[in-house]
Amino acid sequence: NGGPGPARALAANTKPRTIQGGAVFTTPFAPNVKSIQIMLNTDGRPLQARLELLQGPNNNKQVMEVYCEDGMDRPFFVVVETPGDGNVVRIVNTATL
Repeated sequence: NGGPGPARALAANTKPRTIQGGAVFTTPFAPNVKSIQIMLNTDGRPLQARLELLQGPNNNKQVMEVYCEDGMDRPFFVVVETPGDGNVVRIVNTATL
């Protein structure tokens, strides 16, 4: 075994943010950030979300639709490359309360 893995390391070293059902979280980041790590999980309920990466004012956004039956047993983890300026990530919890 090569260690805890990137998802567990991310969970252990960052403060989680709760995004309630129907809520949106948006955050910009600096141009020198080359990639971001995103981990989504739940307290055992189904995980249903949409991740959007907006890159500059004139580019199409990249969208990922995420669903799994149990977000505690099977959290979602992704590394997204973010070249260029004007990057914003938006996470939408598309599940209901």
